[in-house]
This record gives sequence, structure tokens and C-alpha cells, in this order.
Amino acid sequence: MKRILIPSLVAALLWFIMFNPWLPKPTDFWTMMTASGCILLTFPLLMERGWMNDIKISWAGLATGIGIAVALWCVFWVGDKMSALIFDFARPQVDLIYGLKDSQDEAIIAALLLCIIGPAEEIFWRGFVQRNLTQRYNANIGFVITTVIYTIVHIWAMNFMLLMSAMVCGIVWGLGYRLWPKQLFALVVSHAVWDAMVFVIFPI
Repeated sequence: MKRILIPSLVAALLWFIMFNPWLPKPTDFWTMMTASGCILLTFPLLMERGWMNDIKISWAGLATGIGIAVALWCVFWVGDKMSALIFDFARPQVDLIYGLKDSQDEAIIAALLLCIIGPAEEIFWRGFVQRNLTQRYNANIGFVITTVIYTIVHIWAMNFMLLMSAMVCGIVWGLGYRLWPKQLFALVVSHAVWDAMVFVIFPI
């Protein structure tokens, strides 16, 4: 379990530094987010490269990834409207998340999300963490544990809407890897495109 425990603790520490309300926010959140993604990516690159066998680049995978991202965006659009009707704090918490964009040019944010942050996170969480847990236990346990850890590391923001967003995304991408472990490329595309869509291109 050290193979998974230590990297997961590192992820939790990085998210604590970036999101917690008790420490000063990083001067440039997106530089810190990019650095965090690169740090997480070192674990699958140095400790276990088996995930590379699951990345099969293809036009079908590209189309599937974009399709998942669009569908997920639609789910979040509906969820945003419904949550605003139920919870008074929903929209203000969403606005706090979007406030993170103020520290950087949107074009740069989109490029970082598409090219570094999104792919690095997906390779780490699904290609490394979930893959190793699946091999150690089974596909269902790997999916559940990875989704729980992925959700919990976002708790430091003390933002219910962000936590729920992480849970929904974790379920979608985790289930995708649970059902089609050889389609990691599509999930990487989905994560990267969804990030760019929801934060910059078509903010909700």
C-alpha cells in the first residue's frame, strides 16, 4: 500500500496548500496547480509505467473523450441550476471557485488545463492510483477507493460545491476506467477538455 499511500498523501498535502482557507493563497494559483500536477505525474512516471499500455491514441478515443466532457458539462449545468434553487450558498461557492481565475490570463489557464493539469491528474488518479488498487484488490474496490480519495483531497477548500463536483467527476472518470481500462486516453482527453470548458471556454 505504500505505493499508493505516499503519493495520495502528497496529493492531499498539495491540495491543502492550494485550497485551505487558513494559509495565504499562492501568489499565482495556476502556477502552483501546474506544479502540483507535474509533481503527481512523477509518481506514475518513476514508480509504475504500466499505465502507458492503457493509453491508445486514436480518433475514436479523442471523440469519446470530447463527448464525455460535453456530457459532463451538461450535467454540471443542470446541477448548478438545481443546487441554486435548493441551497442559498451554492452560487456564492461556485463564484469563489471561478474567482481563482483572477490571478492569470484565461488563455494561459485554458492551455495549462488542456496540456498539463488535466492530463497529469487523470494519469495520476486513474492510470496510477486506480490501476494499482485494481491490481491489488479488484476493479470495483479500486474504483471506490480512488473515487473516495479523489473527493476527499478537495475537502481542504471547505467548499461543498467543489467537493460535490470532485465526487461527480471522480465517479464518471473512475467508472470509465473501471469499465474500459484500456481507454485511458479518452479519459485524459475528457478530463483536460472538461477542465478547460468549465473554467474558461463555457463557464457555468
